[in-house]
Amino acid sequence: MLFLNQSFAGISSAGASESLLRDDSILPFSAFLTDNFGRRHNYLRISLTEKCNFRCQYCMPEEGVKLTPRGQLLSTSEVLTLARLFVQEGVDKIRLTGGEPLIRPDVLHIITQLRKLEGLKTIAVTTNGMNLARLLPNLKEAGLDLINISLDSLVPAKFEFIVRRKGFHKVMEGIEKAIELGYSPVKINCVVMRGLNEDELLDFAALTEKKPLEVRFIEYMPFDGNKWNFKKMVSYQEMLDRIRQKWPDLEMLQAGQTDTAKTFKVPGFKGQLGFITSMSDHFCGSCNRLRITADGNLKVCLFGNSEVSLRDVLRSGASDEELLQIIGAAVGRKKKQHAGMFSISQMKNRPMILIGAPVFCTLLIDAKINQRNHPVRFCHSQNSSKDASCKESESNQTTDLKAQLTHTDAQGRAAMVDVGGKLPTCRTAIACATVSLGPTAFRLLRDNQLAKGDALTVAQLAGIMASKQTSTLIPLCHPLPLDHTSVTFHLDELLNAVIITATCRTTGRTGVEMEALTAASVTALTVYDMCKAVSHDIIITDIKLVSKTGGKKDFHRHSKQEE
Repeated sequence: MLFLNQSFAGISSAGASESLLRDDSILPFSAFLTDNFGRRHNYLRISLTEKCNFRCQYCMPEEGVKLTPRGQLLSTSEVLTLARLFVQEGVDKIRLTGGEPLIRPDVLHIITQLRKLEGLKTIAVTTNGMNLARLLPNLKEAGLDLINISLDSLVPAKFEFIVRRKGFHKVMEGIEKAIELGYSPVKINCVVMRGLNEDELLDFAALTEKKPLEVRFIEYMPFDGNKWNFKKMVSYQEMLDRIRQKWPDLEMLQAGQTDTAKTFKVPGFKGQLGFITSMSDHFCGSCNRLRITADGNLKVCLFGNSEVSLRDVLRSGASDEELLQIIGAAVGRKKKQHAGMFSISQMKNRPMILIGAPVFCTLLIDAKINQRNHPVRFCHSQNSSKDASCKESESNQTTDLKAQLTHTDAQGRAAMVDVGGKLPTCRTAIACATVSLGPTAFRLLRDNQLAKGDALTVAQLAGIMASKQTSTLIPLCHPLPLDHTSVTFHLDELLNAVIITATCRTTGRTGVEMEALTAASVTALTVYDMCKAVSHDIIITDIKLVSKTGGKKDFHRHSKQEE
């Protein structure tokens, strides 16, 4: 093994190096598995197969997945050879993934042989749980230490709808078998998607009251073919807020240096909760993971699209030293952090089933929505960005020649409208704005290369925050409890423009068009602020209400094409 000395020559992140140096228990460590930011990769995920006995709607693109020919997949001996090499260099945890790893016929043999590797402390498996109850006694005897089981619904009918197979009760039986055999905690992976299973958050959390489970809520992540949509992602903070409403004494637990989950516990509960915040609060700075796909490619980042074939190097007869040089070069190219949720959604990457990431089962309710003709940073609005004319569709519309401004009294003085006599209704408003950038600023924003960081993420959050402050900013607006606010983007490559759409919804006595317009306006201003260091030739234009519904009069703005 080639070790790093205490000077960490060539590592550019002094802070990261100093932090790692303070932990004498992990020195020395292989230079081949240490990247240029001082991160030490001691955790390896190996995909054993691309096949799965479920057909989760999130996991496979609509057109299906072309499986790699058997001869191009890693053989048992190649899996064990690579595992041995990585363990010799300092990897002390290996997780077996898929597809579904437990359908590989030699999985018991692989675990038995891995257990013999000196220095390997932990062998883990991520499974959909379908075959777990039957296989687990032998898996435990072979040396399996940890189990993660994917389960996205506690409603049998919904479960079967998501995975396109029966099997809910077999998965639950597998969870009970794991508890019975002494695994603690048994980790349950649950990807939370708006409109699918966010209503089950409290039911999942309640599982930890009497069982030694760690239910891990995972933010929905974009992968090739799953048509990721930001509107479907439920953020960590939103999930946490909902759970705290039920259990306000929820306590945060101390996490390890390389833990991906933020963990919490309700006092008195047997188990705990975890949150995987890959999208809203990435943990790239402490990443210690590498991945080998079933066809033998090394991925240094789950969200990266660069890979190197270790299979081809192995089959060429390369020595261990030559393999290590290739592995070290790949690890050395690992970036400081992933590109951010909006850029990731546009990157070409494998479907999740071909990567060997955790088995997530999520449903794309509107996967077939036409995305118009422009590249989309994340799927969104069906409204055209080229509104050229407008018409109003108003129920019981009348022409009032004596129309008056509602925010003035009989003497013409400013006054707030009294809405006390109105009945609360569900009201929605959509507004949009356009920010025209030059080609350089547009390219940097699109590729997430701006010096200030991920402009779209910052602007989106600013717009949402602004919508909640509308009554503070605009004096005569009523303070409204918003049920929901979303801010989304279209990127118009032809015009080098960002087209912003803000949607607000409330259940109340007055409309939310001002909230939507405020969100769109502040989002546009934030895009300007994030890009102004590149160019001041930026134009904010076309701020307008697109539609409002739920009040006495509805309004819809249509394009000429739609008319």
